[in-house]
Amino acid sequence: MELYDGLLSRRSIRKYTGEKIDDTLISSIIKAGMYAPSANNRRPWHFIVVDERETMNEIMKVHPYSSMLSEASHAILVCGDEKLQNGPGYYVIDCSAATQNILLAAHSLGFGAVWLGVEPRSERKNAIKQIFGLPEHIHPVSIVSIGVPLKIPEKIPSRFEPEKIRKNRWEIKDKRQK
Repeated sequence: MELYDGLLSRRSIRKYTGEKIDDTLISSIIKAGMYAPSANNRRPWHFIVVDERETMNEIMKVHPYSSMLSEASHAILVCGDEKLQNGPGYYVIDCSAATQNILLAAHSLGFGAVWLGVEPRSERKNAIKQIFGLPEHIHPVSIVSIGVPLKIPEKIPSRFEPEKIRKNRWEIKDKRQK
């Protein structure tokens, strides 16, 4: 798959066959996450690979949009390390870039994946910290559900919105836009 085509065709996939993905492929997907850009190349991320059904069930109890984990092969918890970040708040940005790379890598290998937001919801963050026993300086940012897709979307919807593009400065194109 060419990179540009992959960027445009990636979708959130929430239905899986339940088939297990080989751990070496999961490692490859995480490796792609580690190649994301980060502020001052600090790479303030840590990853927890989840393949235990009991842990996925615990996540589903505390994250309201995680029901797809019931058929997922794996989940990857992306965490930010405040001791490694370039400055306050940077771990969120850096871990978000790593999460996007993980989603794209999973797609490029033919797997389905979906981003489950944890940051900035304090109730989710606290619950996930407790489930995983995270130290005080480690913060959950996202969970990526990964599985063999039950079906692959055929049509790529158009998301290109030229009206959101400006050149050189913000100029009002239409009185409804401010």
